[in-house]
Amino acid sequence: MKAGLNIVKVGGSVVEDDSSLNSLLSAFCSIDGNKMLVTGGGRTATRIAAELGIESHMIDGRRITDEPMLKVVTMVYAGLVSKNIVAELQAKGINAIGLCGADLNIIRCVKRPAAKIDYGFVGDVKSVNTKELQVLIDAGAVPVLCPITHDGMGQLLNTNADTIASCLAASLASKYDVTLTYCFEKNGVLSDPDDDSSVIPEIRKEYYKELLEKEIVSGGMIPKLDNAFAAIDAGVNKVVITNAENLGTDSGTEII
Repeated sequence: MKAGLNIVKVGGSVVEDDSSLNSLLSAFCSIDGNKMLVTGGGRTATRIAAELGIESHMIDGRRITDEPMLKVVTMVYAGLVSKNIVAELQAKGINAIGLCGADLNIIRCVKRPAAKIDYGFVGDVKSVNTKELQVLIDAGAVPVLCPITHDGMGQLLNTNADTIASCLAASLASKYDVTLTYCFEKNGVLSDPDDDSSVIPEIRKEYYKELLEKEIVSGGMIPKLDNAFAAIDAGVNKVVITNAENLGTDSGTEII
């Protein structure tokens, strides 16, 4: 019987608000057994880029990453956000270790080819080093992964954090009984974006297609759901999208 592993991805405004982040991290610490945290921080990157006079461009929830923006997201994701979270977890008694994809060759990517849209220095996941991650997890460490990856030839790349979480969950599903939870500021996937109580309790693929056609889901929710279904297809036991405050409860949207 495989040991359990909870992978939690946190992003949105949660990582920007000290109170929300502290609440999320407290709930994360209370999860029994093996666990891993994947961090976003896109809004912080956008804010700091603006302060530096660098304009942000997004298409369907995905960031265009030119050379100046790559420097910003590397500083924010692998530095400011990651290390603050690791320090908070250490203060709560969790032996966390902050990593980017280049560390221990954890996540190797290929630069996305320029087609109709040139995303710049954006990476698509090629491989996940499950062996090194398993060594850390089995030793009692709690990895905190940020969405900065590499191509194996010295180039850092920006990779969607939801994709990172999905690929980690899929790769580790052969070793652990994996539950993947996407935490953000909403209570789940909403049928009415203006009504926080309109949570859709479960979504199957056919219903997802309907939601897309009716434009009920849009923006950053699209890659989140795409990655959720990819994880389920790869053997992940359970995927939930929920409010950070509800981590560890049965609230939210379960992907079937």
